[in-house]
Amino acid sequence: MNLNYIKPHEWKIIEEGFNKEHITASESIFSIGNGAMGQRANFEELYTGETFQGSYIGGIYYPDKTRVGWWKNGYPKYFAKVLNAPNWIGIGVTINGKSLDLSTCKVIDFKRELDMRNGVLSRSFIAEFDDGDIVKVLSTRFLSMDIQEVGAIKYSVTPINFQGEIAFSPYIDAGIMNEDANYDEFFWEILDQKETGDEAYILSKTLKTGFLVCTGMKNELILNEFNIDLEKEVSSSDKSIIYSYKTMVNSGDTFSIVKYGGYTQSMNHPDAELCNVSQRQLIKASELGFDSLLERQDKAWEKIWDTADIMISGDIKAQQAIRFNIFQLNQTYSGSDSRLNIGPKGFTGEKYGGSTYWDTEAYCIPFYMSTKNKNVAKNLLIYRYNQLDKAIENAQKLGFNKGAALYPMVTMNGEECHNEWEITFEEIHRNGAMVYAIYNYVNYTGDVGYIASHGMEVIIAIARFWSQRATFSADKEQYVILGVTGPNEYENNVNNNWYTNYLAKWCMEYAIENIELLKENYPEDYVRIAEKVTLDESEINTWSKVAGQMYFPFSEKYNIYLQQDGFLDKELIPARELPKSERPINQKWSWDRILRSPYIKQADVLQGFYFFENIFDQESLKRHFDFYEPLTVHESSLSPCVHSILAVKIDRIDKAYEMYLRTSRLDLDDYNHEVHEGLHITSMAGTWLSIVQGFGGMRNFNNSLSFDPKIPKNWKSYSFKIIYRDHIIKVFKNHEGCKFYNESDTPVNITVSGKEVTIFNKDLVIL
Repeated sequence: MNLNYIKPHEWKIIEEGFNKEHITASESIFSIGNGAMGQRANFEELYTGETFQGSYIGGIYYPDKTRVGWWKNGYPKYFAKVLNAPNWIGIGVTINGKSLDLSTCKVIDFKRELDMRNGVLSRSFIAEFDDGDIVKVLSTRFLSMDIQEVGAIKYSVTPINFQGEIAFSPYIDAGIMNEDANYDEFFWEILDQKETGDEAYILSKTLKTGFLVCTGMKNELILNEFNIDLEKEVSSSDKSIIYSYKTMVNSGDTFSIVKYGGYTQSMNHPDAELCNVSQRQLIKASELGFDSLLERQDKAWEKIWDTADIMISGDIKAQQAIRFNIFQLNQTYSGSDSRLNIGPKGFTGEKYGGSTYWDTEAYCIPFYMSTKNKNVAKNLLIYRYNQLDKAIENAQKLGFNKGAALYPMVTMNGEECHNEWEITFEEIHRNGAMVYAIYNYVNYTGDVGYIASHGMEVIIAIARFWSQRATFSADKEQYVILGVTGPNEYENNVNNNWYTNYLAKWCMEYAIENIELLKENYPEDYVRIAEKVTLDESEINTWSKVAGQMYFPFSEKYNIYLQQDGFLDKELIPARELPKSERPINQKWSWDRILRSPYIKQADVLQGFYFFENIFDQESLKRHFDFYEPLTVHESSLSPCVHSILAVKIDRIDKAYEMYLRTSRLDLDDYNHEVHEGLHITSMAGTWLSIVQGFGGMRNFNNSLSFDPKIPKNWKSYSFKIIYRDHIIKVFKNHEGCKFYNESDTPVNITVSGKEVTIFNKDLVIL
């Protein structure tokens, strides 16, 4: 299969020509969303070929009983899964009694476009039936960023060589099953159905979790741009409502249906009001009309792109890729609701259950706090704060006490719902990412008050976990952390993973630092928090002792920190010597063979160097990069971006560019042969990082903003904006130099390549 069929374009994702082998991949790539809901790019009309029907609603999930481990002590009983929601986009189309189905028709001039400037998905084609009838079809669809509970479709059919009867059959199908259901269960209960005029509503309730969702549709019919009224036929079942409208159409005339649809749900409205609210929203949308709703869509996305866009000149595939990544991140999370988070697949598929991972804290926070109001990133932190009690419960189940917290590897509501022991119980480095995200946010935004209002409680609970998880080794006379898995999941149950040990040390020291900060600057908050969590000086002294005596595996031979105690026992054969036929190893090798190999799934030691680059010197970074990068197979979507950023730092620009393309076009070019399952949303934030922190060299260590811009030889120039402490700074870089523009009303101090610069309000600095 051709994995590179997406046409290069600066602002659009384009597919030309109809290929059945591309259907499920394109359903992922052309997905649309608005932060509250999202859907794969399924056809509106019937398609009997292979397809993956998918519509999803933010925050709506089901605790699917796990297949293994639920009977074991400490194991999660379920895996939380985002629910495949009722389908409201469906429009059956018949031409003189024949179903329009691209799986059986001859398809000519097929074209699909996703316009990233405004989130509009369009599709056009000509279909020829067996009897020779030919129709031209155009569909346009978007999920409103302005009215987040509504989406709109305009679907038009034009007979080319005949006159005859065309029927549209818009429907709601509430009987959709999750593709990834463990026991082939249907996760919904249908409570009610309502039909009125050209509207229809189905009220559904999730089993176990009890979320209520009203799915609605409202239809309008147009013949040659004039609205018409047609009698409808109704066909209902216990899980669906289908309307059918028929009319005679002459050759060259265009018959269109505008369908408004969407969801209202019980997280946002009283149960008894859901269908009434849905009706009001759909009426509001239809009164505005498709074109006005689209104009509002344009304006909403224009505002997003104003601060989020990155412009690259001279490399159209790189330009398309970064915008695709930025676009998908904004479709997935808008930041207005602290109950929502970012699943690794977003609204594009069901793999990973749509749940929250440490990806958010490690990779996504910088993107949202640099391109949006700081409250967007703050809401991501509050999401974890609100789940602190659950994190403490998770730790208690594993034997920890005194308020120690272990945040889950995978969650919807704060409970752990991942049940692979080597990850659930051992990939505890995720706890460190929670604290690092707080540090990152406070350091970047200057919002120190967040430590007092929310952050300190989380930091203390995690420091308690680390002090209890560490073991004093009489042999080493240091503290060790045994039986863990680092970010590199190709090593399980190892001792003293350097990244994990370093994070543990840093978290405890950061806790002590912030306790002193509260005592001095927020004494009332300190007393309140200390009483609430029963904190005393002896416990703080324990953290200091454990952090100060933490063990780190080190090789004198290579003068590097070792990934874990036994890493040098492996046969260190570079990844470049692996035959292509054996890549990716996670699809070609046994797990036993992978665990005994030296190959690294994603940045591990280098992840720590990325987080704490200011602590290690340039020569140390080069040594570690040169040792570990050749052993890294980058079979995690989170790996290339970190390597790209560090490669720029040590002036390996060609390697950085290689890694940038890998992270940015991971889905567009389907590097891992898995895009049909959904997109890699959280790693898309890493693509943004690879330009802004990589080539742009942006850093924010020690409460200071700095840049060290560099440019790949493939590019003529690039530019981006960041929001920093209420300033909007535009950075432009080409091969001749760089420019910095302060779009805000007050001066801002930055450092550029070691030189301190003040950019006054509305001022341009050329360097």
